Amino acid sequence: MAATVRLTTLDGRAVEFVDRVAASGAMKDVYFSPDRSYVVALFREQQDPQARERLAMIAGPYRDGIFGQIGGDYWEEVFCWPTAVVEHGGRVGVVVPTYAPHFFFAHGSKNDDMLGIRGHEKEGKWFASAHNQSRFLDPRERGHWLNYLRICIRLARAVRRLHAAGLAHSDLSYKNALVDPCTGSACLIDLDGLVVPGKFPPDVVGTPDFIAPEVVMTAHLDRHDPARRLPSIATDRHALAVLIYMYLLYRHPLRGDKVNDPDPQRDETLSMGERALFIEHPSDRSNRVRPERARASELPWKDTRKIPYRVTGPYLTPLFDRAFIDGLHAPTARPTADDWEHALVKTADLLQPCLNPDCAQGWYVFDNSFTPACPFCGTPFSGQLPILNFYSARRGGQFSRDDHRLMVYTDQSLFPWHVRRNLSPNERLSPEERQRVGYFVLHRDRWWLVNERLPGLHDLDRDAPVPIGERIALRDGQRLLFSRDADGRLALVQLIAPR
Repeated sequence: MAATVRLTTLDGRAVEFVDRVAASGAMKDVYFSPDRSYVVALFREQQDPQARERLAMIAGPYRDGIFGQIGGDYWEEVFCWPTAVVEHGGRVGVVVPTYAPHFFFAHGSKNDDMLGIRGHEKEGKWFASAHNQSRFLDPRERGHWLNYLRICIRLARAVRRLHAAGLAHSDLSYKNALVDPCTGSACLIDLDGLVVPGKFPPDVVGTPDFIAPEVVMTAHLDRHDPARRLPSIATDRHALAVLIYMYLLYRHPLRGDKVNDPDPQRDETLSMGERALFIEHPSDRSNRVRPERARASELPWKDTRKIPYRVTGPYLTPLFDRAFIDGLHAPTARPTADDWEHALVKTADLLQPCLNPDCAQGWYVFDNSFTPACPFCGTPFSGQLPILNFYSARRGGQFSRDDHRLMVYTDQSLFPWHVRRNLSPNERLSPEERQRVGYFVLHRDRWWLVNERLPGLHDLDRDAPVPIGERIALRDGQRLLFSRDADGRLALVQLIAPR
């Protein structure tokens, strides 16, 4: 039986671990605590004074600055953040919480666990490509499209918080993100190498597929050459865009069929660096994926004619343009994590459940600019659908459109951030602000809004209040005032049917 090692962290706390290696990564050996509530990860190589200072800052002041703020508890779910630094046998290490149970595979791989992944962590790479999903994953582990959108929201939110603190991940990729499409959860890991611009440089250049073109282009230069580009907040933005694209479309945005050099290594350097080109670039089609060359397990996702990136809706499509057209070789033009977070949240409000019970994705962005149908299985929408277009009061009390809509379906919820312009669904919401205030239901061929917690709900057209506990039928052109507060919204109801 392995012995238990007892240590004191650099800040004076007692920790212990079972002296048996539970896992090994590229740089560290990992040991479980006796109760498995945390791990001790010891670096195999000696850490210089700067590296030691970085670890102490990450586990101390930087952690306190994020977890000690309003909403700090939220970050326990999306960061696996080091809590302390230790030394043992001449090796430096960090104490890190263990991963939540839902980040471990419950069912193994598709073919009788041929990969041996049952019980292992849900590294993001398994979910980021159609090939991996269709060939290897048990269908019960794959989740649906709404939960991939939720995963992207959590990743964008986590990166936004890092960048707000002046930190960069430096190796943001599906290798350092655990995801669970069954619950829509995501967690960034390997945070002991965070970059602090001007103070703590990156230890690595990143993971292939996620390294920004400017880093690839200058990787041959000396680390101290002023022309060398190293991981930073700007390169994190590129990696985040790639992650979001892959989790929503199950393909890589730059890996098309264009060959830039007959030498494979040179071709890789050019294709991911100097000559990187979006596979869905509107005017340069030279890097398009040829569906006939794709593996059956990659289709239909690799066929950009069948599932183009515009299926992600009116808020995400322009951000993909900025990330992979305008900003691919111009880092300052890339969308921020905050841009992604806001666009993803508004996109979630555009989703409709697919009417096909066998649709693998289950949800899609409703688009009435053409005959609306699920882009993933082709099932058309049928029936009548309410849409709430949000307006807010600006100067002079006039209401202006907010460029935010809520698509209605049975049991769709209305939340405080829908009824108040100054609220955003993020970590700073109070418990009360996280509770729904109403919901929608289709009853006897009529759509109704049930008022659960809106004391000021008012039908303006009939000048009639809708008391809490009552319901109101939705009518085309109807104006509903949610609140008379300064940031209270007005909703204009549209009842539409497929064209």
